Amino acid sequence: MPPYSGRTALVTGASKGLGEALSRELAARGAHLVLVARSADALSRLSEELRATHGVRAEVVTADLAAPHGPAEVVAALRERGREVDLLVNNAGMGAVGPFLAGSFDRDRRSVDLNITGLMALTHAIGSRMLERGSGGILNIASSAAFQPMPYQASYAATKAFVLSFTEAVAEELRTSDIQVMAAHPGATDTGFFDDTSATMAAKAVSPRRVARRILDDFSRGRTISFPGRVSDRVLTFLPRLLRRSTTARLAGGFNRRIGHDAA
Repeated sequence: MPPYSGRTALVTGASKGLGEALSRELAARGAHLVLVARSADALSRLSEELRATHGVRAEVVTADLAAPHGPAEVVAALRERGREVDLLVNNAGMGAVGPFLAGSFDRDRRSVDLNITGLMALTHAIGSRMLERGSGGILNIASSAAFQPMPYQASYAATKAFVLSFTEAVAEELRTSDIQVMAAHPGATDTGFFDDTSATMAAKAVSPRRVARRILDDFSRGRTISFPGRVSDRVLTFLPRLLRRSTTARLAGGFNRRIGHDAA
């Protein structure tokens, strides 16, 4: 799939955080952008900046990918504009923080709709077009939380475990094709994930810009998995392979309690 120059990349969740950083880095590498998120104003500002700074095409599609018709609206917009996507970046995501039974179910439900259903819908619709053309790339943003159960982030970690398994399976299905598929598993990243909660980030967060660069570099190398954060984040993903899952859950729960996730 790489090099990125002259290719069209669709980035979901592009209005802030890692999605914005990935969009900026792709534009710096010469890619044209289709920016997708709910915030029209933020997308418009980013689009104007990328066009002015890098001379690339940067279009906006406003959609709620957690809504039943959100992914279809994105696909319809692409069809109306005659755009083919060379690289699909499924970055949009959200998660509930706190005891699962104590809070509203709505945020958990939306995280499943966005992190799983929306991601699958776009992968199927846009990936099918790539298969017809015989080339393309799919980059799914998962998380280091995908590798173990996470008490107080129960549904979020579960959705990212799905993304990990789903991406690995699709990557194998397409291994002999010219469609590259990769899952990225960032650790603590300064994206504002906990801004609306009383919880804190577990460790010093890595900048989204640094994470975005590492992800795209790994994708350029043809990898199917990327650990773009700190070395310690990757080391922690190996613990569930060495310990009982019940032990891993207990350790993760204790860790999250210490940083306030049980009261978020």
